[in-house]
Amino acid sequence: MKTFYLSFGQVHAHAIRGITFDKDCICLIEAETYMKAREIAFDTFGDKWCFLYGEKPDMSFFPRGIIRL
Repeated sequence: MKTFYLSFGQVHAHAIRGITFDKDCICLIEAETYMKAREIAFDTFGDKWCFLYGEKPDMSFFPRGIIRL
């Protein structure tokens, strides 16, 4: 499995299993390929997310850190 990192826009906030995913955190997704990670992102968050990274982004922009999906 590979690790992918998903970010959210300013108005994208989601509550998944009692955990808030928003602009201040990165969602960690483990998947076999980029396309599978993208599919998981759409299945979980719809089209309300920003970028899907293959490498860990600059965390200075995400004060809440990384949250595993």
